[in-house]
Amino acid sequence: QAQLVESGGDLVQPGGSLRLSCAVSGSIFRNYAWTWYRQVSGNERGMVATITRGGKADYTDSVKGRFTISRDNAKSTVYLQMNSLKPEDTAVYYCNRIPQCNSWGQGTRVTVSS
Repeated sequence: QAQLVESGGDLVQPGGSLRLSCAVSGSIFRNYAWTWYRQVSGNERGMVATITRGGKADYTDSVKGRFTISRDNAKSTVYLQMNSLKPEDTAVYYCNRIPQCNSWGQGTRVTVSS
């Protein structure tokens, strides 16, 4: 059973940047693709960015050109660099693998507000 620990969320002004981290244990990290999701209160989690085992990235349209997903197999960690943040990026951010783990981490809260 994988353990997922997200971190790096904060309160930031519009136009600012944050780097989220997801540390993974209990799973063979390098064997999986990994995805960042976000959830606004009362809504379902939505995919933000995915990175394949080989490092190919894909993004939801609303973050293309602003967010960058990356992975460090040696550290079993997946990152999300978020630039040019907008108020609509405010959410709790989670990571999970493909196929998904049954259990989720606690998430990390990102608030974009002036």
